[in-house]
Amino acid sequence: MNIQRVIISGGGTGGHIFPAVAIADEIKRRNPSVAILFIGALGKMEMEKVPQAGYEIVGLPIAGFQRKLTLSNFLLPFKLLKSLWMARSVIKKYKPQLAIGVGGYASGPTLQMAQLLGIPTLIQEQNSYPGKTNQLLAKKTAKICTAYSGMDQFFPAAKIIQTGNPVRNLVTQNPQLREEALSFFGLNPSKKTVLIIGGSLGARTLNESVLQHIELIQQEDLQVIWQCGKFYQDNIEQGFNDAWRTSVQVHAFIQRMDLAYAVADVIISRAGALSVSELTLIGKPCILVPSPNVAEDHQTKNAMALVKEDASVLVKDNEAKEILIPTVVELLKNEAKCQQLGKSILLLAKPKASIEIVDACESIL
Repeated sequence: MNIQRVIISGGGTGGHIFPAVAIADEIKRRNPSVAILFIGALGKMEMEKVPQAGYEIVGLPIAGFQRKLTLSNFLLPFKLLKSLWMARSVIKKYKPQLAIGVGGYASGPTLQMAQLLGIPTLIQEQNSYPGKTNQLLAKKTAKICTAYSGMDQFFPAAKIIQTGNPVRNLVTQNPQLREEALSFFGLNPSKKTVLIIGGSLGARTLNESVLQHIELIQQEDLQVIWQCGKFYQDNIEQGFNDAWRTSVQVHAFIQRMDLAYAVADVIISRAGALSVSELTLIGKPCILVPSPNVAEDHQTKNAMALVKEDASVLVKDNEAKEILIPTVVELLKNEAKCQQLGKSILLLAKPKASIEIVDACESIL
């Protein structure tokens, strides 16, 4: 059945936004005249990234609960009520055939109101441990597309489809792309290249790990492409020695991730769901450093899904400052281990996630 009008809701980080856009792109590929409306949270990344991808977005005032005592926590019930009312108004006006939730603050009120108004809903759960909101929404949703097995402990088994996570189009197994990447980043083809990505917002632990071991990076004659995050860039640049720039490139955000992946010999990353899904498609040796600042420690669970298949190396966050860069150096000297990690991680790839999710959308309608 053709999809004519759909709402996609969620965001907060690239891990929610990029899958949402990938789903929208696949829906539009099949239905060029489709009308797609995104619903996000005011002040969050999606309000910028979704329009850049060519889609309309409406923002809700919803926000998360702060762990420390703040005025914003007292305002949260009012923001939630206003968000529910706004979501209801948007849905009644837009009249979608389907509402898709990808996680993030806005998806809760949007899908709850869609369900109350009798609009079919689909949840795309990226993580190996779902949040409470999705677990509650699952009771009335039509289908749940997951990235990991064993999700029937959280969701009704009959509704689950294991599709993997939709990711950006990142072609890396192409010699020409590697040549383009060497030129784009100004790298030396005879040196080993390490790519460090801390997610769309950056990661303090990874940044501190690099700064602590820049001398070792230079001593081992490595070159590093380092995505440090826009919140950390100014402080890093202020204390950055010009002599280090021959070995280490600092980027707030890397737009051409296809080129960064193509040129990397080893990749260091947090273990967010989208990052892990992309890395399975890249087929490069990876070292994962799960963030401890996430609900239910789900990044460690994401990482362990790879580690138990010998498809990645895990370094704990509280050990990273001391051992992360030395671990990279050791891995780069073990060619057999690098090849084994690259082959094993490719076996876990789900390259048709977007297609299977949109198939599920059509089956609901």
